[in-house]
Amino acid sequence: MSPVVDRAHPTDPRFNQAFAEYAQDRGFVIDPARVRRPADKPRVERMVPFVRGSFFAGEQFTGLADAQRKAEAWCAGRAGQRIHRTTRCRPAELFALEEAPRLLPAPVFPYDLPLYASPKVHRDHHIEVARALYSVPGHLIGKHVEVRADRQLVRACHRGALVKVHPRARPGGRVTDPADLPADKTAYAMRDLGYLQRLADDAGPAIGAYAAALLDHPLPWTRMRQVYALLGLVRKWGPRRVETACARALEAEAISVPLIGRMLQRATEDQDLPHTPPLPFPGAPPRFARDASYCMTSTKHDVGVPRTFVIDTVVRAGCSSDDAQVVPSCAVNFRRSARLDETPGGNDQAP
Repeated sequence: MSPVVDRAHPTDPRFNQAFAEYAQDRGFVIDPARVRRPADKPRVERMVPFVRGSFFAGEQFTGLADAQRKAEAWCAGRAGQRIHRTTRCRPAELFALEEAPRLLPAPVFPYDLPLYASPKVHRDHHIEVARALYSVPGHLIGKHVEVRADRQLVRACHRGALVKVHPRARPGGRVTDPADLPADKTAYAMRDLGYLQRLADDAGPAIGAYAAALLDHPLPWTRMRQVYALLGLVRKWGPRRVETACARALEAEAISVPLIGRMLQRATEDQDLPHTPPLPFPGAPPRFARDASYCMTSTKHDVGVPRTFVIDTVVRAGCSSDDAQVVPSCAVNFRRSARLDETPGGNDQAP
């Protein structure tokens, strides 16, 4: 019975935890017998040759269902209606009269078979059970705990004492109790954005506004490291200097923690922003600038600027430096077509 007994002993055997819990759940008592001592259970051993000689001898079964059907018929007939040599009664009648009323009702629900494990507590205060993570108190880091996981709960014990109970999570899930984590690590582990915002607001109004601008993101928890870096600058340089630097950065709409760090390192948070005068408008017109009249088009009946100049101006102004070799040929073609329009009779006459 190795699946049931972890350690055999004549007087003090040790059963495994799964079978002990099953016996407790179903309400029966375990009465162990010694190894290789059939006299410790004579009633059980005496029935073995009877069943072997009366039922199995000479029988042939076509399958499990056939064997089950024949066994039930044998118990109700041959085995149940015979006169027992010790009790001098028929076993079926004695069972129905005295033993059946003392039996517990049959279980309605199937037994929830638990999962047992002995995981090691990692440095992040979590253990892995059935590919899911569960938190345990920090003083157990580096130690092994005994875990029992059923369909509803996960129980962790250490040296026989219950230390943590969590609801069962699906594979890949994570269940964390903030009380199991250090106080200075709880906000980061639980992604508590409100806690970070309160720390920044306590340091100064501009620092709080700067932290709020950092966390103004579709995925705010990805900016938590930047807020921690900003709070680190407060501890290093003092809240007054960081407050001034954040106020200047907010005025310039520059949301960058490394920028705040460079301002504090160079001690430029109190300096005024340099005034940059606007660039003067050049006196000479641009190279390809033309008067508005050059962009006026005319038909062959209108009197105005020849179309050759208009096309030449548009082509040369619209071509890039890479198309410099193409410009002359384009201009020539357009000039040729324009001259055809200007000749008497239009395109009806040959050039």
